[in-house]
Amino acid sequence: MSKINYITEEGLKKLKEELVHLESVERPSISRQIAEARDKGDLSENAEYDAAKEAQGMLEMRIAKLKDVVANSRIIDESRIDTSKVQILNKVTIRNTKNNAKMTYTLVSESEADLKTGKLSISTPIAKGLLGKKVGDVVEIQVPSGLMTFEIVDIAL
Repeated sequence: MSKINYITEEGLKKLKEELVHLESVERPSISRQIAEARDKGDLSENAEYDAAKEAQGMLEMRIAKLKDVVANSRIIDESRIDTSKVQILNKVTIRNTKNNAKMTYTLVSESEADLKTGKLSISTPIAKGLLGKKVGDVVEIQVPSGLMTFEIVDIAL
């Protein structure tokens, strides 16, 4: 059984668009590559054919994974999100107590995570350490580089 993936409506739409693209554009393209490579003769020594078959296998794995994520996604009603404590879809501002650096992250599902845009997966050590905490709480979080201490400065939508 796959785990439930809590996601925004926008995130689910992006996943569905990617799935449609893979099935309607990428899959036929790889099929053409396999057919062209097959037409070139002996398959036992045909590197193009082997590469195309491997690409097809990777594509089919990605399609299957996306279908599973979409099927097990539950859209989060953003109007019902509580900002009294940290939870998924909250925008959390934290301050590193050692260097006073402030960072703001939106906690999202794994499939929507994008650190460049400040979207932090709820499965990361930092997000796990923040979940359920309130403004003013100081938390110590074990990260790969060691123990870090953060103060929660703000929780917003």
